[in-house]
Amino acid sequence: MSESPASAARPRLLLLDGHSLAYRAFYALPVENFSTTTGQPTNAVYGFTSMLINTLRDEQPTNVCVAFDVSRRTFRSEKYPDYKANRSASPDEFAGQVDLIREVLDAMQIPSVQLEGYEGDDIIATLAKAGERAGADVFILSGDRDSLQLVDDHITVLYPRKGVSDLSRMTPEAVTEKYGVPPSQYPDLAALVGDTSDNLPGVPGVGPGFASKWLNKFGSLHELIDRADQVAGKKGESLREHLDQVVLNRQLNSLVADLDLQIGLDDMERRPFDRKRIHEVFDALQFRILRERLFQYLDEDVAEAGEPAEVEVATLGPGQVSEWLSARTAQTRETRAANSANGAGEDSATDMKLFGVTCHGEWGRGTGELWSIAIAAPDDETAWIDLTDTTGEDDDSIATWLADPEQPKAMHDAKGPMLAILARGWSLAGLRVDTALAAYLALPGQRSFDLTDLVARFLGRELTESSSGQLSLDGTDEGDASRIGTSAHAVAELALVLVNELEQRGGLALLTDMEIPLAGVLAEMEATGIAVDVSALESLEQEFGKRVRETEKRAHDLAGREFNLGSPKQLQEILFVERGLPKTKKIKTGYTTDADSLAKLSAQTEDPLLLELLNWREASRMRQTVAGLIPLADDQSRIHTTFYQTIAATGRLSSKDPNLQNIPIRTEEGRRIRSAFCAGSGFESLLTADYSQIEMRIMAHLSRDVGLTAAFKSGEDLHSTVAARVFDCDPDDVDSEMRRRIKAMSYGLAYGLSAYGLSAQLGLSPQEAEALMNDY
Repeated sequence: MSESPASAARPRLLLLDGHSLAYRAFYALPVENFSTTTGQPTNAVYGFTSMLINTLRDEQPTNVCVAFDVSRRTFRSEKYPDYKANRSASPDEFAGQVDLIREVLDAMQIPSVQLEGYEGDDIIATLAKAGERAGADVFILSGDRDSLQLVDDHITVLYPRKGVSDLSRMTPEAVTEKYGVPPSQYPDLAALVGDTSDNLPGVPGVGPGFASKWLNKFGSLHELIDRADQVAGKKGESLREHLDQVVLNRQLNSLVADLDLQIGLDDMERRPFDRKRIHEVFDALQFRILRERLFQYLDEDVAEAGEPAEVEVATLGPGQVSEWLSARTAQTRETRAANSANGAGEDSATDMKLFGVTCHGEWGRGTGELWSIAIAAPDDETAWIDLTDTTGEDDDSIATWLADPEQPKAMHDAKGPMLAILARGWSLAGLRVDTALAAYLALPGQRSFDLTDLVARFLGRELTESSSGQLSLDGTDEGDASRIGTSAHAVAELALVLVNELEQRGGLALLTDMEIPLAGVLAEMEATGIAVDVSALESLEQEFGKRVRETEKRAHDLAGREFNLGSPKQLQEILFVERGLPKTKKIKTGYTTDADSLAKLSAQTEDPLLLELLNWREASRMRQTVAGLIPLADDQSRIHTTFYQTIAATGRLSSKDPNLQNIPIRTEEGRRIRSAFCAGSGFESLLTADYSQIEMRIMAHLSRDVGLTAAFKSGEDLHSTVAARVFDCDPDDVDSEMRRRIKAMSYGLAYGLSAYGLSAQLGLSPQEAEALMNDY
């Protein structure tokens, strides 16, 4: 087995060319797809950070530094005023993103260096050579080919070939193979060929091939210049006519490697990331997925928070539970009575006395099982109870306490444990705070609400890995009491901090009046499940299967041979080669054969094979939907989905296994699938409910827009009413396409959709979409 990067004896120094990579990221990622809700473009920051995370993960450097340019005025521009003069000013959308990159680097505790009068390349050259002398292997991440002159046995350039993820590993052998000269002679070759990006003209008609032949023949650029009269032909004449430019090019492309930077290898040593600062920066940038990648790949580099709190956890044996709970219950009632006598609120945000509760078990599919429970009382006493070893009296005491609404409780992601509590025949009341839901309301842009991370972020200390709430151990041991008890204690503390946070934001009522009661309703819905007519689903699966086979046969007949209708490669061969149809959008694997492209191509060409392909895909999709539902029905013919409250930043519910919000409805086939869902035995009816254009109503309320408010008050269809205003026509003349466009516009603008995004959604040009937005 080869030695891993981390196990190498030599230090590994990673140097990044800040401006080069930022520009590359800016042009690789569409700016319209990367911006905050305040309108700040972030595509360069996102791309740069993504490259940085990937490279840290893959190269495992021990030392890191980023070099930046200060301005375009350098010693090179003073020597040659036209140096880089062909470059236009940075796009407005790029402005400010380098400063944001510096903020990311600061949070990751990665140093950066810049020096007036010099470029980032010169800083990298200096640091690379100094690192090499100090005994390090150096890796340079840069999109500037001038860095290739630094390559040797201990310096490697990681050069982005395309976009921000595909890197070439430029070793001495790789440079020689690509350019025909060793790295030390790359500046000589570049002097002959020129560099359009730096506005350095080369010898006309001379490319890398001829330049490398000359250098190999004469041994060096200096020798070539001295013996230029020996170069025959028109290219020789061209060389002699441009010798001054070649000499100047060579002076300008030579990197300075002896700058006084006041930073050494030790100063660039990797330090643990500042977790709190990373959260702050990534929250501001609204980088949810990138933050998860950072913590997933590089968790070992995240600065540890303070030491875990030492929590004394008492293990309550059989027969000891009732007395312990009774004493704490009495204390809670005395506190509430005292607050009431003093005129204080029963559960004010600042004086709330909470029991932290952590359940240990497993849950899902509408049921669950409890193995143990930990309760952290407001008096700082914490107890752990092994539910596999309790008496009947113990169970009754726990059940009574859990169901007591006057015992204020805090839990983390309580809906799952609720399923296990319900499965045990118990109920839960008095839940004042769910720390996962509270964190979601405080940080809606975040995607994960792991207890360990929240404790580190808000309490400034660590939890052990296995004390984060929903544990899945197959039993208990002596360590469970400490781990689960510590978790319960942390939940109680975290709850108070998050309550204060929400109170400041004005979101506490949303937690207590909406989200927590909803969690209980959802748990009951998951436990109850939704009934389906399994025989009806089985009939539909057979029908859709037959349709799949029939459309497949017709497609084979039209094509004149059998082929795999689900293979993009075979479809490309059939459609664009054998049938000569117009090419669709070019992608990495050829030309796209996605549904939208085939639908447009079908409308354009009216080729019957395309219609059969689309019919086959629709029938296959319906069959897969039905086939996925049938095995999920239990012996009562009920399906138990799982609802999620903390997925969508907009507050919408999500469901999974199966996604009941994704059952088709717009087509006749989809409605037939939906008709298989029924009230079921013991229930009167099946209710489906949805908000009526809730986002638009909120917009009307907050903006007090007269036109929007009037449209709602009229009782007419909002989208038709607004479409009539935008298209300046009578509401009766608004057709389905006009209404569709306005609906997409309304919701898109509410969530920051750009003109480019709207054009893709509606099949318009960006200019048409921009005009439609202006009309709106």
